[in-house]
Amino acid sequence: MTLCATRGTQPATWLLCECLPADVAPRTIALREFPFVVGRLPECALCIPTPNVSKQHAEIVLESGRLYVHDLGSTNGTFVNQRRVAGREPLHDGDLLYFASEAFRLQRQATDSHMRTVAEGSFVIVESLCQFDRLMSERAVVPNFQPVVRLADRQVVGYEMLARGGLSGLEGPGAMFQAAQRLGQEVELSILLRREGVRAGRRLPGLPRLYLNTHPAELASPALVPSLREIRQLAPKQPMTIEVHEAAVAKVEDLLELREACRGLDMQLAYDDFGAGQARLDELARVAPDCVKFDMRLIRDLHEAPAERRLVTERLVALVRDLGIVPLAEGVENQAEADACLEVGFELGQGYFFGRPAPLAQGLTDRRH
Repeated sequence: MTLCATRGTQPATWLLCECLPADVAPRTIALREFPFVVGRLPECALCIPTPNVSKQHAEIVLESGRLYVHDLGSTNGTFVNQRRVAGREPLHDGDLLYFASEAFRLQRQATDSHMRTVAEGSFVIVESLCQFDRLMSERAVVPNFQPVVRLADRQVVGYEMLARGGLSGLEGPGAMFQAAQRLGQEVELSILLRREGVRAGRRLPGLPRLYLNTHPAELASPALVPSLREIRQLAPKQPMTIEVHEAAVAKVEDLLELREACRGLDMQLAYDDFGAGQARLDELARVAPDCVKFDMRLIRDLHEAPAERRLVTERLVALVRDLGIVPLAEGVENQAEADACLEVGFELGQGYFFGRPAPLAQGLTDRRH
């Protein structure tokens, strides 16, 4: 595809970056004149000479320092973040624009003395955002499973699903959610990861329990419960536990609704990373989960911990058990930590000592000591 940009003398503060496959560097077109017309005609500010793009397809205008896109009656439509433009749509840094099927990412251009470095970093960001759209549409994620064991006999009783990305630049969960955050799609990504994890987890032998994460933004989202119904339909008999990070708790009412929804779907509820920031004892008492996963910082070197720290951990574990909740130790890395966790009352354990996260294709580590 050949892009033709008109000449201009005004400094450009906005760029359109073409979305291409990962092995091709994206080209950029400066928005120097307004209205900035996009279409098939050579005289357009952005010329896209493909049949599915109309002669004059859309225009971008600048008003009071803000950008807007307006479709010019095109045959195949203009879209912002996969939403078709009906009238005039405001634009923001990072938005994905489709002119028919031709995709471009909008980005603000930095203008400081380190322009080259900034520009190179921006291209990396733009590429990852373009890759993110592929990740979502192609479901290009690779579910990994890490074993959860019963400490008393070291038997595997379940697996936590920890997804990885299958596209360049989006391999880790941090990169995936960073791109999702820029696009406001953290909830959608989290739902996709759970769904694909359950699809893959159905192939695990013996119907083990699947521990499935949520994103903090989901607790107040109306999409969470329908997404849980969907995965229950995918695997009607699979034991499942839905994990909620303690830092995500904003309203007890949201937790109550989630717990009731989980019970109605024959799912368990777990509080993740307990003690990472603050031990949410009020929520623990008012909305008792089925499982509490203690943060690895409480587990690290527990066998060598000062008596005071060990006593605090032991008392917290006892409190959890008194409430009828199963305590799980995260981040167990060696035999001594595993033994100490069992001694202070933990029932379940998880960590590299028992097995690293792995996709089904590589086989799962099942260490029994």
